[in-house]
Amino acid sequence: MSDDTIRLVTIGRIVRRRLRLLALVALVGALAGYGVSALFPPRYTTSASVLLPGTWEERELLTQTEVATSSVVVDRAAAKLGWAGVSGSDLRDRVSAKATDGNIIKISGTAESPERAQRLSDQVAEEFVSYATRIAKDTADPGAAEELAALQKSVRDTSRRISELADSTDPGDTVESVQTRTELEKLRTALREAITTIKQADPADDEAKNMVVMGAAARPTGEAPPTRTQLVAGGALLFFLVAVLGHLTAARMSRRLRGEAEITAALGSALLGTVDVPVERRALRKQGRGPAVLLRRLLGTDVRWDIPAPQTSGDEASRRIRYRRVCSRLRDRLPAPQRLLAVFPDGDEIARLAAGQLVAEAGKDPGLRAVAVPVSRPMVPDRGHEAGALVVVSAGHWTAAELAGLAEACADAKHAVVGVVLAGPVRAVRPAGRSRGAAAPALESLDGERDDATGVTG
Repeated sequence: MSDDTIRLVTIGRIVRRRLRLLALVALVGALAGYGVSALFPPRYTTSASVLLPGTWEERELLTQTEVATSSVVVDRAAAKLGWAGVSGSDLRDRVSAKATDGNIIKISGTAESPERAQRLSDQVAEEFVSYATRIAKDTADPGAAEELAALQKSVRDTSRRISELADSTDPGDTVESVQTRTELEKLRTALREAITTIKQADPADDEAKNMVVMGAAARPTGEAPPTRTQLVAGGALLFFLVAVLGHLTAARMSRRLRGEAEITAALGSALLGTVDVPVERRALRKQGRGPAVLLRRLLGTDVRWDIPAPQTSGDEASRRIRYRRVCSRLRDRLPAPQRLLAVFPDGDEIARLAAGQLVAEAGKDPGLRAVAVPVSRPMVPDRGHEAGALVVVSAGHWTAAELAGLAEACADAKHAVVGVVLAGPVRAVRPAGRSRGAAAPALESLDGERDDATGVTG
């Protein structure tokens, strides 16, 4: 698994083989999300809109949003609301503002009830308009009033001059009268321009004064996110993903050997062949009793998920051929018929079944005796009638250190490792009309050797 690419099929295998465990983890996550939601009261959010008439640049709108959430505005709103135990600093985290299209500032308020959220948004909007208008008045040009007074005086003087000229103008068509009327028209034009300038300089037309709150904020009908449902769902999903990632990380960090070359190198011997062991799902489960074992079975963790599902095997004859070929290669490596130990790691059910079948197939040439050796403290019987050891092991269960310890235990007992047999689980295909027991004579043969297979426990 350490060199494999993580694919969807790998995640699918985790979900299929650890479904009950993942469901339990997701349930724990949902309960954790519910507990978090109980620590935080529900929140409600609503918004009030303020219209800014005229033409505004983007940076000016951003400035107005900062003003709307400033401490001055929020403190004034808190003072007007008069909520017990709630100050302006408490409300700053509950108020936000943003500029939208159409020169509209949306001021949002969050509170523990719909009514309070509505009042908070409306009050902050009103205080924002009031404060922005006052700022516009205070920052007006100090010379604007003097300029306005001068323009008004110019208008009065021009009006008086027009009246005097109009009275002294000859109604005839003489040159003097025409010139007089022309000058009069010029003065009237100047008067109109002055009036226009006065209107433009009038502070009463400042855009800030025309800010308006576009109605009361709507009363919220639902909680603001994250809601309790979202927290529960988020907790379940988070725990589920963490559990899946934990499985992938554990598989990536696993040092259990899978390849034939790695296993034979750890045992320091040659591979004599691979054999198939027809098994059912319960044969792959870890044996034992006690609450821990029952809990693993209940959660489905007593079966390895990172081992591919057993492939469909051929018939009984093809499986026995593999065992016979292994026995034939074993005879070729021995100088004369002799007895050997068929050593397999204790707890490796596949290897135990394969060792029993090898004992049955080998007969007396060579004579095999199956021995289970615990990998935690490996101990092999001393050399007696047996003159060597044949190691039977399945892939994906043991590390290099554990297999090396098994080989060292054989060497300590003066047993040379004459070969390695790799056992793999397969699904047996039963012909129609045959019973379960008739379909697997290899397992029946193993039952007869059960005492020998478990005779030594180290």
